[in-house]
Amino acid sequence: MKKLFFVAIAATSLFTSCKKTDTPISTDMNATGKIAVEFDNVVGASDLQLNTGTYTNASNESFKVTTLKYFVSNFSFTKTDGTVITIPQKESYFLIDESIDASHAPEFTLPVGQYKSVCFMVGVDSLRNTKDISERTGVLDPATTAAGMYWSWNSGYIHFKLEGTSSASPQTGNIFQYHIGLFGGYTSPTINNTRIVTLDLSARGIAVVKKDNTSDVHLFADILKVFTGNTNVSIASVSAVHGATNSANIANNYKAMFTHDHTHN
Repeated sequence: MKKLFFVAIAATSLFTSCKKTDTPISTDMNATGKIAVEFDNVVGASDLQLNTGTYTNASNESFKVTTLKYFVSNFSFTKTDGTVITIPQKESYFLIDESIDASHAPEFTLPVGQYKSVCFMVGVDSLRNTKDISERTGVLDPATTAAGMYWSWNSGYIHFKLEGTSSASPQTGNIFQYHIGLFGGYTSPTINNTRIVTLDLSARGIAVVKKDNTSDVHLFADILKVFTGNTNVSIASVSAVHGATNSANIANNYKAMFTHDHTHN
């Protein structure tokens, strides 16, 4: 499921939807199919390459990315008739890890039909952050999959983690680290850096869910958007974020990094 070459993407972008099968939509109202939502991490017009790729942000600073991880959760899908299908919360948490190809395309079982939009949260909501540890398993288990994505000192998940190197960074080794957490507070109020993203699929291909078939919704996540948006972020000025300062600015920026490229039905 990992990246399509950008030459191929340029060709497929001529189409709003690519057919994989001629299987008709079932008339059985209880029938289900699947949607896979692929998060393809890019840097502008380039495929993201950990450790080796060199990129330039809006402040004209050269940088490399060594780590990219982020949680996506609380998914819902809207049909063309306006019906909203909300994924059960326990089945709706995923950790997108650029270094693990298998993590890039969460899959969902949905009633057959045509879907015009997808909505999800970047981060882990306050309800799950405050659940008993026994109810935070799988990708939310701080001892295993979520290791490195949880602040034990602050009892909360890191929603988004971007690390790398840049000659613009004043830190030792020229590293930069953006660890964005905070969910609104447990015993006292804090910044809430979870963000809701809603993407309209209509222009570049609605998802047609058919019985025993999988529709692939291909999204781009452009890391350059982390550095520009409502507030431009310079690595020279902001090389490390581990708490509240500057975190909301970065969260507002990465909310806009997701776009829908195409759908395979």
